[in-house]
Amino acid sequence: MTIERVVMAFAGSMILLSLLLSLLHSAYWLWFTAFVGANLLQAAFTGFCPLAIVLRFLGLKPGAAFERKG
Repeated sequence: MTIERVVMAFAGSMILLSLLLSLLHSAYWLWFTAFVGANLLQAAFTGFCPLAIVLRFLGLKPGAAFERKG
């Protein structure tokens, strides 16, 4: 799995988890949803993503996330 796909899967999972927690626990979890969304937006424009740095350090390779196969 490439860095881009792990970042997208992790961000999606965090958004869904925080939405669930906002329903079950406290509406304040929506602030975490906003944080994840804002981080994705800034990463799209700046290319800076802390998770990507960690994943690269752990040995994952970058790749074209939306490249068509075949």
